[in-house]
Amino acid sequence: MRKIILTLMVLSAGLSAIAQNTYGLDDSNARATRRQKAMSAWHKDMAEFRARSAQDRMLNALADSLAYVQGKAALANRDFVFEAESVTFKNGKTAFVNSTTNFISLKGNKAVVQISPSNFASGPNGVGGVTVEGSVSGLEVKKGKNGRTVLTMNVMGIGINAQVEVYMYPDTNSATATVYPNFNSNTIWIQGSVVPYENSNVFEGSSL
Repeated sequence: MRKIILTLMVLSAGLSAIAQNTYGLDDSNARATRRQKAMSAWHKDMAEFRARSAQDRMLNALADSLAYVQGKAALANRDFVFEAESVTFKNGKTAFVNSTTNFISLKGNKAVVQISPSNFASGPNGVGGVTVEGSVSGLEVKKGKNGRTVLTMNVMGIGINAQVEVYMYPDTNSATATVYPNFNSNTIWIQGSVVPYENSNVFEGSSL
């Protein structure tokens, strides 16, 4: 009887060990399968992300090229607005500004320079700064260094007598501008972009 009981105990222990090993193997295989599925999903997501990124870069490059062509034509046609993003003054201070109220424009022979760095005070022009306009002379558009398009002009009117230079970078409409007053040293440097006059949404305040 003891032998029978001992034999049954041994068989039971053996079956239990086999069951545990089988369960452990199944669990390990399940974890491996889940990891494989997770890796496959990750690789798929990354491939889709790279494809979208490449497409976005291509679309951005096309948009920049179109903006460049339009900006260059606008400069040549005397029909542009340079919309400012930041203005640096003689003292070295830089103000990030609203492009709607900070700009240089040219329509035919009339130029407008408006600098409105304040969002709180109305200023002489009613929109936080100063607006001056004048007639243009000596306008020239040429190709500068590093493929930049360069426009230079003299602007003379009530409140302004200055030389204005606009430098537009190649393959984009991003640009810099400098306003050199002829009778003082209050030069300002402006960062922004060039757009055709009809595509601009600037708001012109009261001129001096």
